[in-house]
Amino acid sequence: MANFPIRLEGLKWLWLTALIIIFDLWTKNLASQHLQMHDPVAVFTGFNLTLMHNTGAAFSFLGDAGGWQRWFFICLTLAVSTFIVIWLYGLKANQRWMACALALILGGALGNLWDRVTLGYVVDFIDVSLSFLPWRIFNPWPAFNVADSAITIGATMLIIDATWFSDKNA
Repeated sequence: MANFPIRLEGLKWLWLTALIIIFDLWTKNLASQHLQMHDPVAVFTGFNLTLMHNTGAAFSFLGDAGGWQRWFFICLTLAVSTFIVIWLYGLKANQRWMACALALILGGALGNLWDRVTLGYVVDFIDVSLSFLPWRIFNPWPAFNVADSAITIGATMLIIDATWFSDKNA
């Protein structure tokens, strides 16, 4: 029988995943309870809270595809999440930056997965407007949520890791 080493260093970061999921679901619940659909509440110039339901992916990609995309994104998220857990399992103790990045991505993915499974759409509510800028880029900017933010931060950390830290973590 093969003897597999037990490596829990990366899995220790699942606390961050759980924290992201809890904070994401809590803020989405607050937004759903206190905001009206598509009715922005200004927080300060360029930042609103606007409740929206996204049946697609980033930038509402495939949002009006007819319903099949829900199951596609659920299956894709489950596959990617499984891959991330396996990746975390294989990390060494000194790969904390990578573990943090993967835990953030996993938390965001699972937070949005919960919405897709239970609601059929993802609750978005953070609405950043770039209309105060002199040029027009993604104006209006699509609404997002805490899970999306965690995924973006984690992905950025992965890019930084691949660019600057990859030799140190080998």
